[in-house]
Amino acid sequence: MYFTKSLQALKNQNKFRQRKLTTELIDFASNDYLGLSENKQSLENTYNKLKSHKYISPKSSMLVNGYHPIHQDFENKISNTYGFENTIVLGNGYLANLALIESLGRNGDLLLIDEKYHASGVMASKLSKAKVMFFRHNDTIHLKELLQNNKYKKSIIAVEGVYSMDGDILDTKIIDIANEYNSLIIIDEAHSVGTIGNKFQGIFENITPKPNHIKMGTLGKALGSYGAYISASNEVISYLENRAKPIIYSTAPSLFDILLGHNNLIHIEQNYERLARKRSELKKIVKEFTNQDIDSLILKIPIKDNVTTLDTQKLLKNQGFAIGAIRPPTVSSPILRIILRLNIPTKDVTTLLSSIPS
Repeated sequence: MYFTKSLQALKNQNKFRQRKLTTELIDFASNDYLGLSENKQSLENTYNKLKSHKYISPKSSMLVNGYHPIHQDFENKISNTYGFENTIVLGNGYLANLALIESLGRNGDLLLIDEKYHASGVMASKLSKAKVMFFRHNDTIHLKELLQNNKYKKSIIAVEGVYSMDGDILDTKIIDIANEYNSLIIIDEAHSVGTIGNKFQGIFENITPKPNHIKMGTLGKALGSYGAYISASNEVISYLENRAKPIIYSTAPSLFDILLGHNNLIHIEQNYERLARKRSELKKIVKEFTNQDIDSLILKIPIKDNVTTLDTQKLLKNQGFAIGAIRPPTVSSPILRIILRLNIPTKDVTTLLSSIPS
């Protein structure tokens, strides 16, 4: 009645989306990179620890009385692991990007965003009071030109550690540029923590944080839970507590989810060598079948059009595989997005890759 024409237009363009249950399929579609959503031991440990507390839900905003020792313990764990002064938890990555990008940029500031940054940051930029400009993907030359050719009080750069659709990694020279120009730099590590680095700790595994560095991470991907966090200097975290609407006006994150993510982070620390061996094995298989050297655990296969993308997804679904069929406007041109989850048997990976039409 109200949206019939709009929905029909999406169907005509093969862009229509719908929720689907795919629990019976082998999962190559989700962001559960390490398979920790299936870790029943972690679930049991989390439940047993949570039930020992007086209350099991946060009840209110963290700035009222919803802040809980479970939140604080996780924040301290993240800060100590990466060397940041402070960390604050949030409900999810979308809210974290909204909190950062809407609140940090003020009148007279310059906000520079990688053109492939997540949709949450792009949406948040429309609410920012800063001048917003997009630089070409991972292009250090273009980024420097924008910093040199614009006037601003302070500058903010927003990038991702691993880009969620293409699976490519941040050019860390961008961090050097941020340091050179004293720019605040937001690094969204939603898809890099738990997937890259010798110990699976992401971009900041081998980088000592500076006062201008801001790390955003999520619990809903490799950590097998739900939620997010922002790590930064004490000053930045205090500013967010006082200015970021998703922190001020949202109920504090779920205690169960934060605790589950904390337990799974410890699991990664204890098992990274085994996980690294499986990661290397899967990358070799991908090279053999596709001749691609992938940077992360995301395999992108370009497809000529939306119809073929959906047809290929359906073909593979009929063979028992769940994969992502990603179409515009999420990406500029359609792709199959395959997640090489480390808990999937090698034989299933080879079967999937050999089943994709050339």
